[in-house]
Amino acid sequence: MGARLAGRVAVVTGAGSGIGLATVRRLAVEGARVVCVDIAAEEGRAAAWEVDGDFVECDVTDETAVRELLDGVAARHGRIDIAVNTAGVSAPDDEVNTTGVQLCCRYVIPHMRRQGRGSIVNTVPTPTPTGSAGSRPDHGGRKGGVLALTRELGVELARQGIRVNAVCPGPVATPALSELFAADPAQVVRDLSGVPMGRLGEPAEIAAAIAFLASDDASFVTAARFAVDGGAGGAYPVPQ
Repeated sequence: MGARLAGRVAVVTGAGSGIGLATVRRLAVEGARVVCVDIAAEEGRAAAWEVDGDFVECDVTDETAVRELLDGVAARHGRIDIAVNTAGVSAPDDEVNTTGVQLCCRYVIPHMRRQGRGSIVNTVPTPTPTGSAGSRPDHGGRKGGVLALTRELGVELARQGIRVNAVCPGPVATPALSELFAADPAQVVRDLSGVPMGRLGEPAEIAAAIAFLASDDASFVTAARFAVDGGAGGAYPVPQ
């Protein structure tokens, strides 16, 4: 694998597990210096140790903490080239999924403006834009807000050298989803019924898409919704 991210500084939230951990590994393999951010200190430190990166413990819903996090990274490394927001929860009160992304975008953009370039990648689950027969309006609405934020920032910042995109995963074999399936085995059948490929995605498959959007290979891509969902976004919703 080529080092297309050599010399880049990347900040990844939710870095300790799932898609975040896979992203940390992929960006590091491609040459980036990765700052691993997580509220779970043990998992976050382990991720940073694995890739010889940095770890910062941070609650991404805490505005002061987010500002200090990103200002600190810029001060230590001189720049922030890539910001990947994968931190998220499945609970109904999912402020991490919305406020966290907004704050991370708000406080990384000034650093990217100063250097005249940067790439922000937000993760937004596939069902949000299309809905489904078994949708959760509150959760879907908040996720839809992140998608709209991504689009608006992508348009606003396009001529400043900053690209903002969303990766939209389908159901992915993460620890969180495994816990959900263990509690409700029938959920596996319901979820996979809407995935034409008939399987869960792997975190590494999502990380590959994130690495592409973070790299210069995606230099003409911004304000985009990038589906990595086994065809779920194009399928007719199945009643659940």
